[in-house]
Amino acid sequence: MGHHFFITAAKGLEPLLRDELDGFGIPDLLEGKGGVSFAGSLEQGYRVCLWSRIANRVLLKLDSFPCTSPESLYDGIRKTDWLRHLGPDSSFAVSFSGTAPEIRNSHYAALKVKDAIVDQFREHCGRRPNVATEEPDLRINVHLSKKSAVLYLDLSGDSLHKRGYRTRGGQAPLKENLAAAILILAGWSEICQRGGGFLDPMCGSGTLLIEAAMIAGEIAPGLKRRYFGFLGWKGHDAEIWQSLYEDAARRSRDSRSKIPRIAGYDIDPRALRIASENIRNAGLQDLIRIERRSIDEISAAQNSQNPGLIAVNPPYGERIATDQGLERLYSSFGEVLKSRFTGWRVAMLIEDRELGFRIGIRSRRPYTLFNGAIECKLLTLNVDPERFFVPKIQA
Repeated sequence: MGHHFFITAAKGLEPLLRDELDGFGIPDLLEGKGGVSFAGSLEQGYRVCLWSRIANRVLLKLDSFPCTSPESLYDGIRKTDWLRHLGPDSSFAVSFSGTAPEIRNSHYAALKVKDAIVDQFREHCGRRPNVATEEPDLRINVHLSKKSAVLYLDLSGDSLHKRGYRTRGGQAPLKENLAAAILILAGWSEICQRGGGFLDPMCGSGTLLIEAAMIAGEIAPGLKRRYFGFLGWKGHDAEIWQSLYEDAARRSRDSRSKIPRIAGYDIDPRALRIASENIRNAGLQDLIRIERRSIDEISAAQNSQNPGLIAVNPPYGERIATDQGLERLYSSFGEVLKSRFTGWRVAMLIEDRELGFRIGIRSRRPYTLFNGAIECKLLTLNVDPERFFVPKIQA
């Protein structure tokens, strides 16, 4: 039976998500605001849950209906046979988004959805499932737009950026799928295939390091997750999921040897402790090296025989209390790149493009990405003497 899916992504990452899903062999993809939709099999939906490095959520469409009032919302939800999806002794949660002339409060609307489901169970079973906000057996998503409501099951259950390896973050940790997006846009897959190494000189909690190793080693990003939204769903096909999972686990074991040299540095001992813990959780402690070093102490000779990739999420205004010293940091980084990393590629996520100019290397056209609510630019540049320039000193 065919299913309709909507795969959500962070703002600005929809084109990258579409490219990724196309690489999974999923046909007839439709890119839209907030994500990508397609009609396909349950196996394809599970594959996205397990393998997508970019997606936030995998939503399975159940129904759509006209909705202009709380009453029409309630009636529309009651049309679904919830006993096909959930048991009376199970748990569920409701997420609601959007508005209508008579529906202005998403919390009130979510309660209306909950009431419709609970009332159906009381009518048919004499008892009702519980509401649980943390890891429910079924997460229900309703989106209201243009007087029409769309009802989804959230097969991911929780945002797919939560890979399962990060128990703590640093001062301003990147979400895992944003880190993966940075690496993909920087061309990391091609660089590592030709033997180039990877370096993050301001590694923080280690997210870029881990995501780089997972891409190079063909490690499914969902392999360490213990919770998915489909596991408590009555429609779950355990045989299909087990086959996909075992294939991903085998591929991970067979491809670890493909991971090139990966190193991370930071001057903050606490950040390095957190990074070390996250790297162990990911099972990559024998493949990622981290040390306490300043920018001035790094060199290409320490990290790869072939030109590789440097990806970094350096400090910017929202991450630290003062801009003092930032220009000096970026200028020093630029001098180190020019003198020691000729031939390497660099990817930097920055908020202030003026700081990016302090590097003194002309970049390609930047990508606009969002680190949470902060609009940032991803600069990608090649460390090529022909692209060097002397930054103007601000008066």
